[in-house]
Parts: sequence; C-alpha cells; structure tokens
Amino acid sequence: MQKQTEPLIFIVEDNPVYNKLIVNYLQSKKSYRIESFFSGEECLQRIDEHPDIVIQDYLLEGIDGIAVLKQVKKIHPQTEFIFLSGQDSVDVAVNTLKLGAYDYIVKDQMALKKMLDKITKILALQALVRSNKRYKTGIIVFFIVLAVIVSLLFGLTFLFPGKFHFV
Repeated sequence: MQKQTEPLIFIVEDNPVYNKLIVNYLQSKKSYRIESFFSGEECLQRIDEHPDIVIQDYLLEGIDGIAVLKQVKKIHPQTEFIFLSGQDSVDVAVNTLKLGAYDYIVKDQMALKKMLDKITKILALQALVRSNKRYKTGIIVFFIVLAVIVSLLFGLTFLFPGKFHFV
C-alpha cells in the first residue's frame, strides 16, 4: 500500500450546502485528501483512517461536535480539531478549546480563510513535531552506535593486550 503524502482532513457538517462549500474551498486551495460527513456518527465510523485534522460543526444531528472530539481524542490524541460553527458564544468556544480543540471559528464571511490559515499552522506544527522525532531518533542511534564501537574497542584491548594499545 502506498503511503499518502497529502494530509487527511475530515469535514463534519450537517448542512449539505456548507459542507460542499468547505470541501470545494479546500480542494481549490491545496492538495488535501478530504472526507466529508454529514454526522458525527459517520465520522466516527471512519476514524480508523487517522485524519490529521477534523473540521466540524458544533451542533450536529445525533452525536454533537463535543462528543466527536472526546471520542476521537481518546483514540487519536494527535488529531487536531477546528470547530467551524454558527454558535457565537465565548463560553462554547472556550469549552471546545479546554476539551482539546485547536481552534473555534464562527461562521462568517472570513471563516473559510481563517480555517485555511489554521490548517496551514496545524500542518506546519505537525511537520515540525515529526522532524523533531526523527532528529531525536538519529541522536539516540548515533550514541548507541558510538557506545557499541567504544565497547568493542575496550573489549579488543582486554582480549588482545599486545595488539591494541591506547596512549
């Protein structure tokens, strides 16, 4: 199976028109793999695909956005959430952030641009974290190899004292 390089973004929006608007906007701007859902239940059924970002409405039919956030964060804590909602309440926004959402954007004329900016920031941060992990792994491997070489040299010195001399 070929590894996908484009970030996977789940869109969870129960309004079909706004759902399509978000999908089309993102597809027109960048190369993303986008999966679109009209309910939280549909999203959760496909969560094993490990989305990088979930963009969702706060109020959904059936399971609401907060319940989706909580369930996904239990399984995939690295998945970031952006709430894109018509709920213009500071309490609602603060609550979503406290529960682990990356951001909360009120649906207005600038919402899609704000959303794209947040996606760019999230993906840059995720790339930095991956790079940092690779760097740390490289350092650890280097020191392990160095320790093995030093151990071998000391071992050879003790096994063959006449052939190996360290000044």
